[in-house]
Amino acid sequence: MIHSPQFTAVLDANVIYPAPIRDLLLNLADLEVFSPKWSEIIHDEWIRNLLKNRSDLSRSKLERTVKLMNTAFPDAEVYGFEELIEELNLPDLDDRHVLAVAIHSKADAIITFNQKDFPSKALKDFNIEIYTPNKFLKLVHKISPELINEAFDNQHASLINPPRTKEDLIRTLINCNIKSMRKLLA
Repeated sequence: MIHSPQFTAVLDANVIYPAPIRDLLLNLADLEVFSPKWSEIIHDEWIRNLLKNRSDLSRSKLERTVKLMNTAFPDAEVYGFEELIEELNLPDLDDRHVLAVAIHSKADAIITFNQKDFPSKALKDFNIEIYTPNKFLKLVHKISPELINEAFDNQHASLINPPRTKEDLIRTLINCNIKSMRKLLA
């Protein structure tokens, strides 16, 4: 059941990589909609990919983001899952660590854009659901629309340098594949 800090979801690297999605999900976690989980491997993956694509960013700045995330959510970083990796079978072997984190942390879900890499038959024995960020947000909205608005408003309020309008943030989230963002805030 979502809207419970007992509902846990592993954030895959591809939903941490885009800052607007990461920030919206973490604002929801801050509102205790769910407990986020990740690993050092997941952090390494999104940082490596972001540095490949954004020469204007530095490793130290991104590692500061990781430190802030770990400070804000001290129970989020998962350790001791590595021995499970080799036992798992997924279409993309490089995603096994994400499933291992989810299994080890007894997560209810993995939030990822790569649904095809986590087929339901591979997850059914572990009782883990796969959600895209869009699907997850729609589910939260269905249960408690005010939480989506509050998380969005908190995210918007944090954008002070440079300040952005709410419409700018909505467009940014839509461009990050949160296609239903405008509808979720209506």
